[in-house]
Amino acid sequence: MGGVSSYLFSNKTQTKPGRKEPEQDLIDLVVEMKRRNPRFGYGRIAMQIFKEFGIDISRFAVARILRQNYKNIPDNNGPSWLTFMGHAKDSLWSVDFFRCESILLKSHWVMPVIDIYSRRIIGFSIHTGNPDGAAVCHMFNKIIARKTLPNYLSSDNDNDPLFEFHRWQANLRILGIKEIKSIPGTPTSHPFIERSIGLCRQEFLNHVLFWNAEDLTRKLNQYQNYFNETRAHSSLDRKTPNQKASNNDIPNEKLLSLKNYHWESSCHGLFNLPVVA
Repeated sequence: MGGVSSYLFSNKTQTKPGRKEPEQDLIDLVVEMKRRNPRFGYGRIAMQIFKEFGIDISRFAVARILRQNYKNIPDNNGPSWLTFMGHAKDSLWSVDFFRCESILLKSHWVMPVIDIYSRRIIGFSIHTGNPDGAAVCHMFNKIIARKTLPNYLSSDNDNDPLFEFHRWQANLRILGIKEIKSIPGTPTSHPFIERSIGLCRQEFLNHVLFWNAEDLTRKLNQYQNYFNETRAHSSLDRKTPNQKASNNDIPNEKLLSLKNYHWESSCHGLFNLPVVA
């Protein structure tokens, strides 16, 4: 009985059951990142922390921290997208159009081009007013100038006449690029460029104003730098597009320290992210 009672009534300190609580430094970092970037969701915060500090925190842990320490958390019910990869960097690009209005209520057509493999934004080009065949070719040629051309280019086929101009098709033949059309009425067949446009609107254009094409070009270039160099992506294993494009598969070996870091802003303070000092 003495042996049994020693097990039942041991005076050893019992460990607290359940998951280990995060360190206060990590809690402070999560809360501060949310305060500085109220549109960031749980997954975005977790990925940026992993990218900068190498700390593998799940979005569920971020959610628990914010529920306990942060008020007025917006919903983050974003769409899900099909997982699709190109065979290699710059083998398949994707192009599309979207329209936005200036402060003076003038319409500007924006052409974004992205690399499917790395999700990297190749560039933006802007045209004021309604583009014709010559304008579409000029916009595309301006983006690809002094760049390695892809083998294939995915374009929209959803009753969009902008990619049906004879000049556009002749221009691609001269460049030696084969065009792949998406399935009409099926956005999931053209997912990544649609997703990139949605992110550009949601994260950036919905929060800035511009005067003219030159002002819009300058601001989109700032967003391109942020998107390619700083923004971590879940589909890229929490890497940035530039890291993916350079085939940087080296694991994050940064010190797991939250004592020495500073905040850097992008796009004139629209995004504020921690950087290891």
